[in-house]
Amino acid sequence: MPDSLTSKYSYIRQHSLNLAAPLSAEDQCVQSMPDASPAKWHLAHTSWFFENVVLAPHLPNYQVFDEAFAYLFNSYYEALGPRHPRPQRGLLTRPALSQVWAYRHHVDQAMQRLLSHPDRLSPQTLALIELGMNHEQQHQELLLTDALHLLSCNPQLPAYDASFVHPSAHLGEVQWLTFEEGVHTFGRSADQAGFSFDNETPSHQRVVQGFQMANRLVNCGEYLAFIQDGGYDNADLWLSEGRAQVLQHGWSCPLYWLAPNDPRAPADHWQVFGLNGLQALDLNAPVANLSFYEALAFAQWSHARLPTEFEWELASGHAAMQDMHSKVWQWTRSAYEPYPGFVPASGAVREYNGKFMVGQQVLRGSSFATPALHSRHTYRNFFPASARWQFSGLRLAKDLKHSF
Repeated sequence: MPDSLTSKYSYIRQHSLNLAAPLSAEDQCVQSMPDASPAKWHLAHTSWFFENVVLAPHLPNYQVFDEAFAYLFNSYYEALGPRHPRPQRGLLTRPALSQVWAYRHHVDQAMQRLLSHPDRLSPQTLALIELGMNHEQQHQELLLTDALHLLSCNPQLPAYDASFVHPSAHLGEVQWLTFEEGVHTFGRSADQAGFSFDNETPSHQRVVQGFQMANRLVNCGEYLAFIQDGGYDNADLWLSEGRAQVLQHGWSCPLYWLAPNDPRAPADHWQVFGLNGLQALDLNAPVANLSFYEALAFAQWSHARLPTEFEWELASGHAAMQDMHSKVWQWTRSAYEPYPGFVPASGAVREYNGKFMVGQQVLRGSSFATPALHSRHTYRNFFPASARWQFSGLRLAKDLKHSF
């Protein structure tokens, strides 16, 4: 990652275009489900963010690229005006992809003018630019997860990039690492060096009961054993809402898994569809694309449980822990709630995180799709319990049992 702010900005913006490059113009326009967005929309929305949050308020005499884009590419910022309905983003055949590229170029030129005078940038402006870059990195990950879901809906199961390499994970027997009861500090202070989102603040103390945590992620071979043991049919393993999802949607394996003799691509073995196309299931790879409900049912079947987000953060500093980052996001048993003393950021970005703090579960770590240097031990990702299209897996935890 480049060191200077200008170079870092340019690197991040170019990386978004690089990620979209394997997709055709047709690929980049389609929305495969309401929770996903077209790649073209991601490219435009991240430019909209810089234009409306950074440039319009902080670059004198800035001229917007197209007045209509304020409505088309706003995501959920009520303070910045009305917006096109999220489930209808795939209907935006116009503006054309070439116009979105021109929009990005216009915004980038203006940002270069702003960044060329660092002595004129206030701490507030610098903080918004840093937020904008991290926001774009979030959308880079979403661009990949959304593209995979889109391509999985194509009966040809085309690869995003046939040469894409999924990183290997730690192998070997599970080691259960023990953590004694104690008072620990979690989160980040608002004035701590380095970037963080507002939902990671403030730092605070909590009592954590003694627990054990697996040193590695659950792999596909272990999850396949759960399937073959009738895990999806055993109602005792599931939360009521999870069982309803299984029955309503016919879940019988993780998203993107194909059972033997699946009519989409008949074979005598399990397969999985990924960014590199259809491949034989790697039993040693971390299981991914699980909902919270599936992760919890597997933990029940394993006579274990999911860790809380605070257990995860505490364990992340242990030298023996493997693959805490850059493989799969890890579901936790913690609801997405504000930390004690949480105060949302000021201005339009007040809406960035705080208003979503209900009805969602926290995931920790990062996935192989998370951009470099965008993950950290205090990062709090969050999704509804039924979400499966993210690269989300799990590691197990247990209560610490003392003998007296």
